[in-house]
Amino acid sequence: MQTEMAKEVYALCEKISTELDYTQNDVAIILAAGHGKRIKSQKSKMLHNIWGVSSVERVYNACSAGIPGINSVVVVGIKAPDVMQVIGNRERTQFAYQEIQKGTGHAVQVGLERIDETKFNGTVFVLPGDMGLLDKRTMTEFRDKFRESKSDMMVLTGIYEGPVEANYYGRIVRVKDKDAEGKKSTDAGNVIEIIEHKDILALHDDKPYITSYKGRHYSFTKDELLKINEYNSGVYAFDYKKLTELIHSIKSENSQNEIYITDLIALFNKQGYNVSASSPKEQYVLMGFNDKAVLKEMEKVYRQNVYNKIKNIIEIEDPDDFFIHDEVVETILNQDTKGEPLDIHLGKGVYIGKGVDLNYNLTLKRNVVVQGNVIFGKNVTVWENVLLSTFPTQKFRIGNNVEILWGDIIKGNIEIGENTKIESSVNMTGSDEYPLRIGKNVLVKGTSYIFGSIIEDDIHIEHSVLINKRVEKLIKKNGQIQKVQFYLPMPSGIDTISDL
Repeated sequence: MQTEMAKEVYALCEKISTELDYTQNDVAIILAAGHGKRIKSQKSKMLHNIWGVSSVERVYNACSAGIPGINSVVVVGIKAPDVMQVIGNRERTQFAYQEIQKGTGHAVQVGLERIDETKFNGTVFVLPGDMGLLDKRTMTEFRDKFRESKSDMMVLTGIYEGPVEANYYGRIVRVKDKDAEGKKSTDAGNVIEIIEHKDILALHDDKPYITSYKGRHYSFTKDELLKINEYNSGVYAFDYKKLTELIHSIKSENSQNEIYITDLIALFNKQGYNVSASSPKEQYVLMGFNDKAVLKEMEKVYRQNVYNKIKNIIEIEDPDDFFIHDEVVETILNQDTKGEPLDIHLGKGVYIGKGVDLNYNLTLKRNVVVQGNVIFGKNVTVWENVLLSTFPTQKFRIGNNVEILWGDIIKGNIEIGENTKIESSVNMTGSDEYPLRIGKNVLVKGTSYIFGSIIEDDIHIEHSVLINKRVEKLIKKNGQIQKVQFYLPMPSGIDTISDL
């Protein structure tokens, strides 16, 4: 009997799911039901960010980019509404709810229920939602290798290079050169099965593990199994019809009493179906995380990849301390193809978010944060600890030859004219109803605050608070422009204040 919460999740799945396109031959089932106890967070493991984007969304995007037109089924469970909200309503995307966690095999069973077996006869890819370094190239190559191999099942494998005791991955067990009777094998190297790390630990130390392949037995010691460094990444490709034929044959005969997708290898082999394995060119794409330490390592890998892409195009003071959103990185790469040097300089700790439009000869000094639709002109310098930001619907335009000094906070619907200088300790805001417009050759200095105002060209403002004001250019008899200094609005709430 479903709980009220479960009913709400099932209803939400139906509400935001969209129809699959059965003219396409590929479906990705993304496993995002687990919470991740070791991550020690109230937030779903799948929603922890890698370079500003949640892990599950990165896996989803890798599938979409690497296999254009692919259908997706996202299997959700713990914190399901949060995960669904992040992916949102997208084309060719279904959500499936794994109400009770019974293992990866069970999650795939749940995901397959969202595919109409009368309309689909292609390839199913299965991917964990915590492999946030997975990329477009890996998915494209994996799809191509699966097709070329004419296999019925393919496992994406990695080579573990760390110490044995730190390898918690499932091991790829291949056919030995000789069987348990010492006879030479003609199938050496073929994949027999995958054994989970925790099931290897549950084996007896002095009793061999016997497995079979095509009627012949192969013997492994517990130590041999632990020392296998080829591991299961958790990414698979299947012939859909054969997968649906065998997926419900998986037994839960293991230490966790769970249904493992890895058991499909033995089942496929038993039926005489072809199981193969492939490894990507870059091993880091297979990283998944269970704790904060590994998540931090994945963030470091991603940052290094971004740095390597743009290190010879722009200048980054500290390769270990910067952030540039993926879309901005792509823009930098595209600008570089035009052949004109960008001369962009980023100080240590600079953060550049989604929507920012960089320009030529731009300097952002240490700890500058730029977020939202901020559009830079040419020859702009922003000094240390400045915040520039907008809401998603707003635009913030900065003209050519503008300088913004230390510690300023400038937010919202704003235009700053060319050759303007905003000195330190200034706050400025423009709203949708009251945009802020600052003309050319303006100087704002001192401890000033300006909101929703219009400042004409050539004005000097110092130590002033301007709220919804127009400041006109007034030329005195001596030819000088009238400065605005020490302007303060009438106080409000003065009757609440008294001397001590």
